[in-house]
Amino acid sequence: MRGNDRIARLAREFKPSLLSSNVTDAYTVTTSRLNTFSRPGLTFDVTDTGALDGPVVVLLHGFPANRHSYNKVAPLLNEAGFRTLAPDQRGYSDGARPRLRRNYRAVEHQRDVLALIDASGAERVHLVGHDWGGALAWQVALAAPERLLTLTVLSTPHPSAMLRSLVSSNQLLRSFYVLVFQLPWIPEAVLRRHLPALLERMGLDPATAADYGQFMSKRGRLTGGLNWYRGMGLPDKRGSHETVVTVPTTFIWGKKDDALGRHAAELTASFVTAAYRFVELDENHWLPENVPEVVAREIIANAENEK
Repeated sequence: MRGNDRIARLAREFKPSLLSSNVTDAYTVTTSRLNTFSRPGLTFDVTDTGALDGPVVVLLHGFPANRHSYNKVAPLLNEAGFRTLAPDQRGYSDGARPRLRRNYRAVEHQRDVLALIDASGAERVHLVGHDWGGALAWQVALAAPERLLTLTVLSTPHPSAMLRSLVSSNQLLRSFYVLVFQLPWIPEAVLRRHLPALLERMGLDPATAADYGQFMSKRGRLTGGLNWYRGMGLPDKRGSHETVVTVPTTFIWGKKDDALGRHAAELTASFVTAAYRFVELDENHWLPENVPEVVAREIIANAENEK
């Protein structure tokens, strides 16, 4: 409760400046809630909360989570005057689960995010991502910086920092599971039985681990989530070749993260030329779930500093 009280005070302090003209000029007011948004042949579920006339924050989840991973973060941002949009992403939304691996290449995920921004009526948004959602947030910042006000990434280093760390640290060993996920049907069979227990071992609380396990137990969802890994290495000439982020960025990383190591986290600063803040926490991988007050505070501070 004390953490929530601090965020509420912070929200009241920031709210007037966040709604000043130089911020509101960057978006268009909408008059209705989004429950879904679409691309040709695909319909995505989305949770839309907060003031409809507030600056828009898009919250991207990772694997094997869903939009509810931000259930403790979004209310704090709403209290600060933001409108939050949290989608179930490609493979997780029941109406947006193509079967082929090539439909999970990076450009398709980026276009999903841009379609959500368009549907919101916003010209530019504050973009937040965790885990795979963090990797996607970096990609959107590289491919379409003109659509972003700020970028806040949780846990996941910049893609180029990640690649460099594979040959200069123990990150390749930490990422061995990515190779395992390339196998057909075996990862699904194992995770269907053991996912909640594996998530608890990684530091997620039992109730949330059970919720994620239940969500992913529905037919097709595990394969949809795993297809992000299976599509990541497929060739695609449509992708951006930019490597340097030019929008104000905050990167939050937990030093107890078993999957994503320090070397890539510290290298990330080399790939951002805009204002950059690195926040190291004594936490594990599950930052939106475990420290929502800290996550909300850093998103708000990043938005205020962009002003």
